[in-house]
Amino acid sequence: MAEDKQSPPQYDLSAKWDSCLDLSVRRFMYSSLAGAFGGLLLFKTPVTRWASVAFGAGVGIGTAYTECSYKFDGSPPKLSCTPPTSSQEEKE
Repeated sequence: MAEDKQSPPQYDLSAKWDSCLDLSVRRFMYSSLAGAFGGLLLFKTPVTRWASVAFGAGVGIGTAYTECSYKFDGSPPKLSCTPPTSSQEEKE
């Protein structure tokens, strides 16, 4: 009998691509709808309404891209705050 070998979750690219595609479509649609709703409430001219839809779509795509890059590359590096050294310590 052949054994079903499962790859570890960090190497399962098809699942990562599926989740990223799903996340991208959902965030694009929700952000575009939020931009359209905000444009209807706040702006009078069609040009500014379409600009708010485009801004919402861009925000959705940007956040989806950021989260997908975290999924593929791992978590972002943590920056540590080092206390500044005084000028007297540098002279000694």
